[in-house]
Amino acid sequence: MTDLTRPRLVRSVGVGVGSFLLFGVVTGLLPNPVYVRMVERTPADYLFLVATAAFAAAFVYQRSLTDDPIGDRYAAGGVVGGFLAFGCPICNVALLALFGSSALMTYFDPLRPVLGAVSVVAFGGLLYYQRRRCEACGR
Repeated sequence: MTDLTRPRLVRSVGVGVGSFLLFGVVTGLLPNPVYVRMVERTPADYLFLVATAAFAAAFVYQRSLTDDPIGDRYAAGGVVGGFLAFGCPICNVALLALFGSSALMTYFDPLRPVLGAVSVVAFGGLLYYQRRRCEACGR
C-alpha cells in the first residue's frame, strides 16, 4: 500500500463508519437512550443503512482517485434517498410538518422500500460511471 493510498482509505472507511453510526443513531436503528423509533425496525431498514454507508465510503474513495471528480450532487441525493428509505417517517420533522403523520404512514411508509431500492440503484450507477471515467481506478 502506498503512502498516498492509506489516507484515502482511512478517510473512506471513516466516512462509511461515521455515516453508519450517525444515521443509525438518529433514525433509531441503533438503539440509544436519546432517540426512540416510532415505527418497527425491519431488515430492509438495516440493509439500506448499510448500503448507504458503504456507497458513501466507496464514493469518497473513488472521488479521491481522480483529478476531475463528478457526481457530488447525485451522491448527496443518494444519501438523502437512502436516509429517507430507512428513517422513521413520522420522526422526520420536515416530512411531518409538510405532510402530517397520517399521510406519511398511509402514503410514504409503503414506498420506503422502493425509495431505498431506487437510491441503491442510483448510487450503484454513479459508482459504475465514476469508475469507468477514472484512469487511476485500474479497470
